[in-house]
Amino acid sequence: MRKLLVSVFFVLGLSSNAQTIQLPAPDLNSSSKSFFQVLSQRKSERSFSNIVINDATLSTILWSACGINRPEEKKITAPSAINAQDILVYVCRADGAYLYHPIDNTLEKVSDLDLRKAVAGNQTFAAEAPVSLIMVSDGVKFRHGNAETIGMIDAGYVSENICLACTALGLATVPRMSMDKETLKKELHLTDKQILILNNPIGFPK
Repeated sequence: MRKLLVSVFFVLGLSSNAQTIQLPAPDLNSSSKSFFQVLSQRKSERSFSNIVINDATLSTILWSACGINRPEEKKITAPSAINAQDILVYVCRADGAYLYHPIDNTLEKVSDLDLRKAVAGNQTFAAEAPVSLIMVSDGVKFRHGNAETIGMIDAGYVSENICLACTALGLATVPRMSMDKETLKKELHLTDKQILILNNPIGFPK
């Protein structure tokens, strides 16, 4: 009986870690601002309220970051060297950490821990944001060298898309390189080829 209970709890633990969330379709009409208005208003903000960002809004931000915009070709909103699509976006919030899958607009749970303090590192203001997005470059996608340099460039494209989406939606964000990479690599189960590059804490402005 004891062995059976242990097995059940083990399976339940696996199920929790393997949780998948189907996000709502991104709302491409959720902002009345023109593209040039968004550019004129974009700024880095470091003060966040604790208002929760719902999944509908998160879906629109993630689609803007690197979502599929040409389904027939499986190509994404952000430029990508040799179309490698090397940037993985992880979502960190109070209920755990998730990997965003652009192809089917889902979140795959990879940790039950709240990793926002690890994302913030020594800059504690970032931990106040209800959501932090982490950009990781999967270097295995590049076979001809310069993987880290190319990954940094590709991560920059994705981060800028996030910044513009947040401006359009009236949200605050700031692109950052600082984070506790050792903890995040462990808890996100990253390989040595998967490099933590940037993060964007996101929230409503305080």
